[in-house]
Amino acid sequence: MERRTIGAAALEVGAVGLGCMPMSWAYSASRQRGEESVRAVHRALDEGSTLLDTADMYGPFTNELLVGRVLRERRRDAFVSTKVGLLVGDQHIVANGRPGYVKRACDASLRRLQTDVIDLYHLHRADPEVPVEETWGALAELVQAGKVRALGLSAMGAHPGRRSGARLHDATIRQLERVQQVFPVSAVQAELSVWSTEALETLLPWCVARGVGFLAAMPLGNGFLTGTLTPGEGFEPEDIRARHPRFTAEMTAANQPIVAGLRRVARRNGPEVTPAQVALAWVLAQGRHVVPVPGTKQERWVAQNAGAARLRLSAADLAEVAALPRAQGSWD
Repeated sequence: MERRTIGAAALEVGAVGLGCMPMSWAYSASRQRGEESVRAVHRALDEGSTLLDTADMYGPFTNELLVGRVLRERRRDAFVSTKVGLLVGDQHIVANGRPGYVKRACDASLRRLQTDVIDLYHLHRADPEVPVEETWGALAELVQAGKVRALGLSAMGAHPGRRSGARLHDATIRQLERVQQVFPVSAVQAELSVWSTEALETLLPWCVARGVGFLAAMPLGNGFLTGTLTPGEGFEPEDIRARHPRFTAEMTAANQPIVAGLRRVARRNGPEVTPAQVALAWVLAQGRHVVPVPGTKQERWVAQNAGAARLRLSAADLAEVAALPRAQGSWD
């Protein structure tokens, strides 16, 4: 697989990563199977999708344990990205950016991941009660101690419920400019997909101008852009899509033209090309430092996603995808 670099340290990863969250958190619990997920992680490494993205809050903790089962055997094949800064309670999530907690959480993640170093450690969310410079300083000390190789900031979901087209990432950029004065930012993780393009306005240009890597979260629109979801099927109660404003029955139907457009482009590029691969290839085309991190828990989707790295969309293809209808949500 094509290799891409993250940050000034030029950390190399496969062009398409693997989001491990669905294996143990946030999506249909009835379809979460540990052994199948372990096989999916192995398949990702076999395909060259070296970046494995997880977080201590996924589960909580169980996702890192699952990834650790693979790392125990194949640490040299993998690039480990995990996150710190959010605590999961009963029906709520809170931020914790206190320096002492960050250091303890890192040690716990290292144990669960069965490794002695984390390649990329993200601050999942800034704690409103702690100056972000203090939290970032603690993270920098972890780099200096050899426990972490590079630091990233996650901006996913920073402003839920905002309309498409709003300047979603202004606050994130202000945070980035503050922490950059303490220790270099190697990567930013934020949502970027055919139906969520807000990062292209200001956040991705900020990263490009500074040589900061960009991990594109949810590049398949929580599965919608794959074209494999059945309209009106619904989701299990704990599935995050059950409360997502773009996944109501009405909005699922209204957004079908987006998938239809991806299918048209896929057909032009070959009988085996899928809408999901077109969606990922579009993300890859947004810049050399952009690495999409699609989440899945099945080997077949891992292999299909990895195949997107070989798909080269023409200028006409990219223009057609860019011109697809704006995604609608129940807030619109």
